[in-house]
Amino acid sequence: MNPSRTRCTPSRRTFQFALLATVGACAFAGTAAHSQAALDNILKSKLIKIAIPTDFPPYGSVGADMAPRGLDIDTAHYIAEKLGVKVELVPVSTANRIPYLQTKKVDLVISTLGKNPEREKVIDFTVAYSPFFISVFGPKATEVKTPADLAGKTIAVTRGSVDDQELTKVAPTGAEVRRFEDNAGTVSAYVSGQTQLIATSIATAASITARNPQTGVDYKFGLKDSPNFIGVAKGEDALRQKVNEIVMQARKSGETDKLAVKWLGKPAGELPQ
Repeated sequence: MNPSRTRCTPSRRTFQFALLATVGACAFAGTAAHSQAALDNILKSKLIKIAIPTDFPPYGSVGADMAPRGLDIDTAHYIAEKLGVKVELVPVSTANRIPYLQTKKVDLVISTLGKNPEREKVIDFTVAYSPFFISVFGPKATEVKTPADLAGKTIAVTRGSVDDQELTKVAPTGAEVRRFEDNAGTVSAYVSGQTQLIATSIATAASITARNPQTGVDYKFGLKDSPNFIGVAKGEDALRQKVNEIVMQARKSGETDKLAVKWLGKPAGELPQ
């Protein structure tokens, strides 16, 4: 075999490196262009697909007319309206909402999605659009505005939960914290009158109100606020930036507070970027 046929001369090797670099650059450019296509496709098709919850009131549930309703649903409609497109609401669960985004079944996830380092590895997030409260609730007639007012009161909470941890931090001496093994037991204790107050999420409080309208579930004070963010597929920066503009304008105009008051009973307040 002729050795000259098996070795690259310096000039030939240089040419091959240049060719590989060019191919790589083209492939990267193609990938980048593809990953930035979501906003253009939405505007071209006049349709945006948004993942929403239907089993987590007041953020998302199904009304008597079988139509989705809630804070997340109103937010989805608001964003579609500002984009000038129609919206297709796609019901999701906690388990499949991120995979739906990754596989392009939806363009956005608006489904009580919290931001954490693990999720940030696989999807991107917009600025926060709504709060997620863990609070103390009770009948309207019960005067409680601060942790100090819990003295002499009985409060139901689920043992070992974040609700329990946050309540324990602020409960004064004289407050009787009654811990139950699961959320159902905690809710049952409050609804049946075993306790005067309950420490839980705004979603659970809304569910109690929906199922037991005769039971007073009035917001007293907050224990923890974990905001919700909108999920966007990795690399879709144009879409993320556009949605950020819409959400920031909603926050500035008071629309975000209006939706929070409508569904959560109090303004959204200060939300993180």
